[in-house]
Amino acid sequence: MPYTPADQPLTPPEARVLATLMEKARTVPDTYPLTLLGIVTGCNQKTSREPVMTLSDTEAQDALDSLKTLGLVNTVSGGRTTRWEHHFQKGVGVPEQSAVLLGLLILRGPQTAAELRLNAERWYRFADVSSVEGFLNELQERSAEKGGPLTILLPKAPGAREARWAHLLCGPVQADTPMRSSTENTTATAQRLATLEAQVAHLQATVERLCQELGLPPAPVQEP
Repeated sequence: MPYTPADQPLTPPEARVLATLMEKARTVPDTYPLTLLGIVTGCNQKTSREPVMTLSDTEAQDALDSLKTLGLVNTVSGGRTTRWEHHFQKGVGVPEQSAVLLGLLILRGPQTAAELRLNAERWYRFADVSSVEGFLNELQERSAEKGGPLTILLPKAPGAREARWAHLLCGPVQADTPMRSSTENTTATAQRLATLEAQVAHLQATVERLCQELGLPPAPVQEP
């Protein structure tokens, strides 16, 4: 039976280690399988990573041990240094194209289908955006018998032309609260300031009237 994220979601370090192995197997096959040092270096890249991480050797090793238990990675025999390889497609039960898209979503965060096609160039060449969307939809509609959905289409952000996709290997995804545009924020701030100014003016008038009724000198106005 394939690995089921719904039953045991990956931690962020586990997902990063796994996707790094998936990436390097396709982009630098001459140095694959990877040593622990190579894995840590790949995980902590400053480019093509969202978010950027700083995993230690211990954290990466712990992630590898956990992934090995899940049947998603394994060690390669021979040589002085232990090397690691992934078994993502077999372990999860997905074809090459789907594995590529999931690996990219793990490494780079939510992306549109067009962004995924562009970012996948070194991993796998998709014929067009429609083919990318086809595999993403298959992953989203994956049956419970096969392990359940592995992707989700997020709500379209305000002003965005296309919706972004996210992976579910680390568990359910909470869509970010849409940010208001700068114009909306400016208008809302102006309205709040106008309301506060009106309230302050009303309070000042009330204080002055009370001072007059009580025969007290006017209260001094505090400069901002």
